[in-house]
Amino acid sequence: MKMIRNCFLAARLACGFALAGTLLMMPPLARAQEDTTTTGTIVSSSRNTITLRTSSGQYQLFILETGATRPATLASGTQVRVISIAGDDPGTRVATAILAGDTPAGGQNAAGASVVPPEIRRVERDIERQARRFQLGVRAGMALDPELVLLGVQAQIGPFFNSNVFFRPNVEFGFGEVTALFALNPEFVYRLPVSSRNARWSSYVGVGPGFNFLHQSFARTDGSGKRIDFGDFHSDVGLNILGGIRYRSGMFAELKTSVYSDPSPTLRLIVGYNF
Repeated sequence: MKMIRNCFLAARLACGFALAGTLLMMPPLARAQEDTTTTGTIVSSSRNTITLRTSSGQYQLFILETGATRPATLASGTQVRVISIAGDDPGTRVATAILAGDTPAGGQNAAGASVVPPEIRRVERDIERQARRFQLGVRAGMALDPELVLLGVQAQIGPFFNSNVFFRPNVEFGFGEVTALFALNPEFVYRLPVSSRNARWSSYVGVGPGFNFLHQSFARTDGSGKRIDFGDFHSDVGLNILGGIRYRSGMFAELKTSVYSDPSPTLRLIVGYNF
């Protein structure tokens, strides 16, 4: 019965997160998607972003769309024309094409002297963090049935085979009144492609084996005052099914269940941060 309940819970979990992610990531219908051309001087660039200073002295951050037409180099001080559409974040746009212009005399020095607003720098750092092929993170949360406090670490590597597939092994330690848990979870996660890769929020689902080691102990005192200890050790291999939402800055939250595994936790609520 518990296996059937876990399977039913896993199915509801995956469907719920897929639906929630779709609704959350779906762009507003009223948002305009017309191309806009912006001319300015590059003052900052990275693998995934460029920042322009326009002739009016305003700063505009562009996210580089995969496959966008662009020059081989985007050096600071170069004048460019950027064709873009509205981005997911207010104040950012997604560049679909970049056309190089002339670099004025002293342009490099002029660009270097520019002070890019801190909020633009923050978004640049968040986008670059999200695009790293290797990340380390920490996680914490609660587990039910049995009730545990969870602490752990994780890594994220990828993408593999597909731009939305990542390998995310993690280790969890659980502590409860009766139960102690140590779990090794070599999981794969799939970012739902309902938003751009550099969107502020993204949703994901995942699956992978769970190697669980549990120690359960209980102590009581009999009528004569003698202490009696009961203890048991379990190890099993189950299937982890999960769904979650992550923020571009590195924060994430997820729900996970283990099936074909007893007495591992039926449900885990986890929050964490990827550096």
